[in-house]
Amino acid sequence: MWKRSLGVLAAGLLGIAISVPAFTQAPAPLTPVPQTNAPSTPATRPAVAPNLTKADADAWLDGFMPYALARGDVAGAVVVIVKDGQVVTQRGFGYSDVAKRKPVDPATTLFRPGSTSKLYTWTAVMQLVEAGKLNLDADVNQYLDFKIPPYQGKPITLRNIMTHTAGFEEIIKGLLTFNKPVPSLGDVLKHRIPARIYAPGSTPAYSNYATALAGYIVERVSGVPFDDYIEKNIFARLGMQYASFRQPLPDRLKPFMSQGYELGSGPAKGYELIGMAPAGASAISGGDMAKFMIAHLANGGPLLKPETALQMHTAQPSAIPAINEMALGFYEQRINGHRAIAHGGDTVYFHSDLWIFPEDNIGLYISMNSSGKDGVTRVLRGSLFDDFADRYLPAANNAPPKELATAKEHAKLLVGSWTNSRRIDSNFAKIINLLGDTKVTLDADGRPVIPALTSPGGAPRKLIEVEPFVWQDAYGHERLAAQVVDGKVARWSFGEVSPFMIWYRTPASLDSAWLIPALLFGVAMVFLTALSWPVGWFARRRYGATLKLEGESRRTYKVLRGFAWLVLGVLVLWGVVITGLENFESHGSTDWLILLVQFAGTLAFFGMFGLSIWNAWLAWSTRRSWFARIWSLLLVLGVFFILWVALAFNLVSFGTEF
Repeated sequence: MWKRSLGVLAAGLLGIAISVPAFTQAPAPLTPVPQTNAPSTPATRPAVAPNLTKADADAWLDGFMPYALARGDVAGAVVVIVKDGQVVTQRGFGYSDVAKRKPVDPATTLFRPGSTSKLYTWTAVMQLVEAGKLNLDADVNQYLDFKIPPYQGKPITLRNIMTHTAGFEEIIKGLLTFNKPVPSLGDVLKHRIPARIYAPGSTPAYSNYATALAGYIVERVSGVPFDDYIEKNIFARLGMQYASFRQPLPDRLKPFMSQGYELGSGPAKGYELIGMAPAGASAISGGDMAKFMIAHLANGGPLLKPETALQMHTAQPSAIPAINEMALGFYEQRINGHRAIAHGGDTVYFHSDLWIFPEDNIGLYISMNSSGKDGVTRVLRGSLFDDFADRYLPAANNAPPKELATAKEHAKLLVGSWTNSRRIDSNFAKIINLLGDTKVTLDADGRPVIPALTSPGGAPRKLIEVEPFVWQDAYGHERLAAQVVDGKVARWSFGEVSPFMIWYRTPASLDSAWLIPALLFGVAMVFLTALSWPVGWFARRRYGATLKLEGESRRTYKVLRGFAWLVLGVLVLWGVVITGLENFESHGSTDWLILLVQFAGTLAFFGMFGLSIWNAWLAWSTRRSWFARIWSLLLVLGVFFILWVALAFNLVSFGTEF
């Protein structure tokens, strides 16, 4: 979620943070969360893999799931395994309703798979491609009743959308709600078209808006509402009776819906309503998800022709092909020499992952109904996938990786500040990026340390270069790879997120390595300047002194300190606005506050900068004390840093979208 980034950001703005922790920007809901997916010690793999049978899988799951859920304070989960067109096992763990002690029924209990729902949207697109009604490489505007502007003269195609290379910026507002009616899909998409920040096809940047756009195209071309299309052409064909994209959930399915929880030990939360429904609005039972996996493993089954399914499952060209790549909608996760195509999903309270191994005819699905504590759902999903592969699809060669001689030299090229391609750029929420960039450092052995790449226990991974500019966890499966241009690392990514997110070097003008200290310096200078007004007044009153300034200098002294208090007030209000972005229910109701702080901020930042320059000129031209003159210059510098941040991150702007 955004909560961690926003909380730290507010602390930085208010100048109350003593230090700034290193972290990466957390993804918004409806995004597959990067998994921490390797044991911290070398995996012990059997010489001969056990057969994937119900008895063995159940025994393995019984040893894995109950303790993991209890330790992480997760109320309930469903796990499904399929092989060779049959369900090997489908298991429910814990409760779908803790208060009623209602257990999870894997066949009928509905979970919210979040962005895993996108696979149904992508399958619908491919059905219409197969029918000749859609062209993956045509301008999508020919299927719409509104226009997506070109970027650098280039249109968006469905292939761009299905590989997350349409080039849209991230958006937060309206992503989900709990109690407000959800507008029609067309109205949601037309209300706001995200800014285009990359040329189509050039940069992977995960986009819920783009997926919703694909769903709207399905609706427009098929001539029936998106929900109806999915029910008729996917759910009905597969006999999926416990599945729906409809919001709110149909009455017949409400008795089967699991509650969602922040913590399993806490109260149940509301039903999440997804604004861009095709990107993640479904509610599906584990048993019905098994039917969907089996269909795709059966070369499309009743959903797609074999050649269409093959086209959908085939990897697309990638800028960093050494690790996982996008297929059409699915993304790769390679492990132990086996290729899975997958999709994860996270709402606020539900956390899921689906993997199918086309060459092995095996599928695995998990969904949990609680966020749990300490990032447990992220760790648990990754460990489940790794342990499943190590048990049933072990590597042919289990020799430890060998480090290249170039390891230290190449690792140095990764050092510095990097920005995630999935970002906000055109509005005030861009400020999240100030603390969201990633700082790559080196450990004592000269190996790269990536904050987002940690073991389940939170320790940095030991990354060994096994191919030029390809690193592997010495004790697990995680891999990182970089694209090199003209002898310099231009971009890099890792593991599960590599098909749809990359990191590029943060421009020097936006680098938090110097901007955060500079901003804190500026806030401190303004705070001390503002504080000098009441403190000075009290001291003069206490000791019977007078303010030794007259005329213009006296007026500037007072106005400058008044603006200093205004700047501090604006920063406090910006902190309130930014930390409130993760409160989805407040979206829209705080627009007045956003406009107020934008107006006041523009006045405060520019006014304070102009006054500080005028104050410095007066201090030097009237030959005040050296302390006053030096202070006036430091104040100009500090206010300049604040103004720079405000301009660079769109705090000086007008608009309520984010």
